[in-house]
Amino acid sequence: MPVGLRINDAHEQLIFAGGYDHNFVVDGNNGELKLAARLYDPASGRVLTVATTEPGIQFYSGNFLDGTYTGRHGSGYTRHKGLCLETQHFPDSPNHRDFRPHR
Repeated sequence: MPVGLRINDAHEQLIFAGGYDHNFVVDGNNGELKLAARLYDPASGRVLTVATTEPGIQFYSGNFLDGTYTGRHGSGYTRHKGLCLETQHFPDSPNHRDFRPHR
């Protein structure tokens, strides 16, 4: 499914964040290297594969890019023109005993 297919849906969390800024659970055992994400660009054929030992991956869709930063050919990075995948523990996990242990 294309990354931005539902980015403008009238879902409360998408509206609040201005796009995706969500943490997803990565299947597998904590501390074990596992596949967290795989992105494919059909236009260029490029593939990005992310593996991690962390229990979660945060997906952020460039919700606050405003054109201030420019790319290689001088075009500005505007809203939703980039993304970030951050492997990590779950947000707010230090405050929740029932979240997966850190290690």
